[in-house]
Amino acid sequence: MGLIKKYIIRLILVLIWAIPCFGGFARSSLTMERQSKPNVILILVDDMGYGDLSCLGGPYLKTPAIDKLYAESVRLTDFHVDPTCAPTRASLFTGKYSAKTGVWHTLAGRSFPDKDEVFLSEIFVENGYHTGIFGKWHLGDNYPYLPQYRGFHEVLTFRGGGVGQIDDFWHNDYFDDIYVHNGKNEFFEGYCTDVWFENAINFIERNKAAPFFCYISANAPHYPYNVPNKYTLPMREKGIDDNTSRYLGMISNIDENIQKLSLQLEKLALLENTIIIFMSDNGRSAVSLPKPGQPYFFNAGMRGLKGSSYDGGHRVPFFIRWPGGGIEGGKDINTLLAGFDLMPTLINLCGLRNEHKIDFDGRSFLPLLKDNRASWEERTLVVHNQRTESPVKWRNCVVMTSRYRLVNGKELYDIKEDPGQNKDISSENTLLVEQLRMEYEKWWQDISNRFQQFNRFYLGDDLENPTSLSLVDWHVDTLFRIWDQDVVRQRNFGNGFWAVKIVKDGIYEFTCRTFPRQEDTRLDVVRVRIKVGGHDVEQSCDPGTSEVKVKIPLRAGETFLQTWFYEPGGKSYGIPFLYVERLKELILFTK
Repeated sequence: MGLIKKYIIRLILVLIWAIPCFGGFARSSLTMERQSKPNVILILVDDMGYGDLSCLGGPYLKTPAIDKLYAESVRLTDFHVDPTCAPTRASLFTGKYSAKTGVWHTLAGRSFPDKDEVFLSEIFVENGYHTGIFGKWHLGDNYPYLPQYRGFHEVLTFRGGGVGQIDDFWHNDYFDDIYVHNGKNEFFEGYCTDVWFENAINFIERNKAAPFFCYISANAPHYPYNVPNKYTLPMREKGIDDNTSRYLGMISNIDENIQKLSLQLEKLALLENTIIIFMSDNGRSAVSLPKPGQPYFFNAGMRGLKGSSYDGGHRVPFFIRWPGGGIEGGKDINTLLAGFDLMPTLINLCGLRNEHKIDFDGRSFLPLLKDNRASWEERTLVVHNQRTESPVKWRNCVVMTSRYRLVNGKELYDIKEDPGQNKDISSENTLLVEQLRMEYEKWWQDISNRFQQFNRFYLGDDLENPTSLSLVDWHVDTLFRIWDQDVVRQRNFGNGFWAVKIVKDGIYEFTCRTFPRQEDTRLDVVRVRIKVGGHDVEQSCDPGTSEVKVKIPLRAGETFLQTWFYEPGGKSYGIPFLYVERLKELILFTK
């Protein structure tokens, strides 16, 4: 009996020791499982050309940090995106052709994906990642399209498609600006690109113990070409003109920030288990080109620039490195790939759980990352650049295979033999042209169901009340520079409408302004008109006031909103800035 008692006591002691150890082991296993998932840093630069980097043959600028990343990465040499900003971003974050999400423009109410689209950032959050965006968003500046409703925990960005544009905080000029930080305007000292990287590094430091997805989306080197002088001086000393020196100086500053990021990752011992991706959102902008006759431009032998259906408009650099996952070593993948391939690839690469039934257009290129000679089924891809209210068939498009490019349905180029796309071979390859045209027809049928639908602004929702609207998102048939603040100052715009959804019945107050609220300006109009939800309301006003308020009772539902300002002489134009608030006043509608 004493022996049994002795063993029982020993067993109890062992259990007392083992239980906390097992609990610690379980916690340790959980921590290891979380930490085993790789961190992801996506660096997306704006309007940078393929040939601007010294690692890709650019002779006018040294980019040592990016060159080092290039040397240590797997490089996608035939990687294509949309030819402009917002469509590329929509495709990257949904894994689909951008037009399928409702995006085929950079403004005019066609630059933000449908609210029901599942974003890559949301998938990361569902898998325990901490997520942050630093820089350009350009996929919607209102609920429910803001990054904080698309899966981002930390948000530091600006409104619209560029710093200093109409929707951005006025008077921002890249230096010591006011940006939107987690939903609130906040002043940040320093140059914009430095601000994005500095805050991204702080985010990484705070979340180093858990997997993170850090999206650094620089607005550089997008126009206007503002940058500290120390980055332009080396170019000017070579005799390069001012405009090009500023453009290249912005890339030099990006390179410096990537160096700072790399050093900090090394210091935090995060390099091994962090996926770093570097890419551009489209080709180089024509605005950045040197004056005629000056040689300071290199496009890696490609034809076309930003917005073009030739390769120079949409073929971009793409480098990816993950030492801990065996993705390194300076290898090239020459397979035809596209922006919408990134989301399914990262889901596979990071081992993410995806419970959404997403009909991806993209395909995971993980097998190619592991072995650049892996088998890959040939496919045909389409890129187009619409910039219209409704897409036009065959407008600014290219049908691509691994070897051929059919441009605008007419010109055919053998990209292997003629990478500069100088020799049209359509006349001697009529059968191939017809086959590629048939591929376009199938693609067009697949995306065209979206064309007459609207991604709407939500008015009166508890998560955003009031809602601010601007002329940037008017639906218009004719194009004008509705991103430029000078357009507002010069009254050089017409009119258009917003597609909206009234979330709740109620009395809505419309505050009408020529300039945004932070501007202390006076109106020079005598009458306003607002047409919305079956109402057509006119109200007189006294010139010299800063704003006009109009109250309208509205029922919940989808509708269109159009406005007018009338000057004393009778001239009219749309109201550039409108603030819509659902008031707390109750209203009873009769049937």
